[in-house]
Amino acid sequence: MAWLPDRARRGGVLTLLFVSLALITAVSVYDAEVGGRVRWAGFAALAPVVAGALLPLWPTMLVGAVALATSLVVYGLVASEVTFVSRLFAVGIVTLGAALGLIVCRVRFDRERRVNGLMIARDRLTLLTVASERIGSTLDVTRTAQELTDVAVPRLADFSCVDLFEPVLRGEEPDPGPIHGALRMRRVAHLSVLEGAPEAVVAPGDETYYPEEYILSRCLAEGRAVREPMRLAGDRLPEWLERDPKRAEHARKFGFNSGIAVPLRARGTTLGVAVFIRHQRSEPFDDDDLLLAEEIAARAAVCVDNARRYTHEHRTALTLQRSMLPRRLPRLAAVDVATRYLPAGGQAGVGGDWYDVIQLSGARVALVVGDVVGHGLYATATMGRLRSAVRTLADIDLPPDELLTHLDDVMIRLRSETEQDSPGAGFSATCLYAVYDPVSRACTAARAGHPLPALVLPDGRVDQIELPAGPPLGIGGLPFESVELLLPEDSVLVMFTNGLLESRADGTTGGITELREALSQPVTSLETACDALLKTMLQEGPKDDVALLLARTHALDAAHVATWDVTPSPEAVATARELATGQLAEWGLADAAFTTELVVSELVTNAIRHAGGPIQLRVIREHGLICEVSDGSSTSPHLRRARVYDESGRGLFIVAQLTERWGSRQTSTGKTIWAEFAPDAAVPV
Repeated sequence: MAWLPDRARRGGVLTLLFVSLALITAVSVYDAEVGGRVRWAGFAALAPVVAGALLPLWPTMLVGAVALATSLVVYGLVASEVTFVSRLFAVGIVTLGAALGLIVCRVRFDRERRVNGLMIARDRLTLLTVASERIGSTLDVTRTAQELTDVAVPRLADFSCVDLFEPVLRGEEPDPGPIHGALRMRRVAHLSVLEGAPEAVVAPGDETYYPEEYILSRCLAEGRAVREPMRLAGDRLPEWLERDPKRAEHARKFGFNSGIAVPLRARGTTLGVAVFIRHQRSEPFDDDDLLLAEEIAARAAVCVDNARRYTHEHRTALTLQRSMLPRRLPRLAAVDVATRYLPAGGQAGVGGDWYDVIQLSGARVALVVGDVVGHGLYATATMGRLRSAVRTLADIDLPPDELLTHLDDVMIRLRSETEQDSPGAGFSATCLYAVYDPVSRACTAARAGHPLPALVLPDGRVDQIELPAGPPLGIGGLPFESVELLLPEDSVLVMFTNGLLESRADGTTGGITELREALSQPVTSLETACDALLKTMLQEGPKDDVALLLARTHALDAAHVATWDVTPSPEAVATARELATGQLAEWGLADAAFTTELVVSELVTNAIRHAGGPIQLRVIREHGLICEVSDGSSTSPHLRRARVYDESGRGLFIVAQLTERWGSRQTSTGKTIWAEFAPDAAVPV
């Protein structure tokens, strides 16, 4: 009875019926004695019918028995003036009413049972629909487990928890199962109808242990859902629960009465277990509840496995991404550098953002920031190939605009090689490449569709460096332009990817304004500046990958650089040696004089014999010593192996053996051959 749900109302109806019977009986006695009539017998027959329509079976039987007994007493013993036929008619009417009340009660009971069954089936179907909609809304393992408990409580259970194996949380493949013996798992999520889930023994994130005989252990060992009562006759607990004192104490305190443990299995892999417990509702779980719990757990297991696979791919891509970024930045006299890389939040996945700091010849440094379009392993792998290409092109000292042109060709070849295997993959990228020379304080930069860099001047002002935009890499057919500007010493060059601006809710323009304001704040170090900038710009977390590079510029003055013009004649070689060794003596590096003399002799001699004037010798004291000889020829020298009787071809080989690095670069007037070595290693060989 939907509108008489509790015992108080049923008791009121029963009392009212008895009072009505009493009144009807009194009136019937009076009517039979005075008038000799049985008119009120029909009203007495209504009481069992009303009881059958409103009350359960046993109250209906009681009302019918009372009505029949009173009619027998009234018309069999008390009403002597009524004829026998009238008495028989009255008793028959009441008997018929009692029988009709039982029939009505039975019919109503069957109908209510069918309606209740349909309502329960509808509620369970609704719960499955809710589970399909709400479980798996994200690719986060913890969030998916929490969604399972949110669906189960309070619709199915009063308390629910999800425990997963440790490898699942790391994205690894767990054992396929069945799993026997005691278990160690990690509590990922739980929920209760009671605030704070006080019945939980462990908190989310903590490791939990289950003995071999525990319901969860048996559930995974058998590979199927297990339903068991948690309260036996005499208010006793099951033996498997009694062996765990702490859980037994909670079971008694909160009155656990029934429990279900369901293994979370997907694609032949056991991920963990879901537990459902009732303690507020008195009715235990039945077979239909068990099937419902299995269905919900099966759907949740697939979502958890999808999240696990995503976690595995995300971590793989992130590991690959970080392995392709510089592990350790070089120690340079030209700049102090601080960098940050933040992967995108949510389901975007790891992208192709990168930065690099490349040591060039002549104490110069190349600063690079790039962004490959898209996310995932393809973007990460493309980033690695582009970074390798940038380093290779930087080693031959290409100007920024020429380097981007060659990088554009590399990107076009990558697309032609891979677009057939991965259609739809984005093969374009943006890049910002800058070269800073600490001797001249000149910075030459070019960009390919990349955000403009910012410059923080020594007085705290923040400017944007205006560079021609240039097309993104991979478009082809369009030129790149570079711009050269003079940077004051202690300026900070700020290079970043667009993820730093796109994470702002007010768009790119607002992001640039916020960027300028954040950079104008005084900071103690570049590392602090990186952290403060990211905190200001990414208050809601990065929506796209962010690569950030801050470089504070330094200058090498006359105390670190010595330059001489060399006459293109053989006699000038001795003069060049004397000038170089004299400068080393002033710097306190006389121990490196022998190696320096050999290097200067070979480089100057080659310039005089094979190139011609004008010739210039430059010695730079950085963290090491750099010897440079510039001439007017554009022909680059090559290292070759001289035969036993060859009179030449050994000069560059000697230079290569005495120095750590050597090479040549093209200049506007010819070329420069350089060699670099550490003073403490500059000893005779």
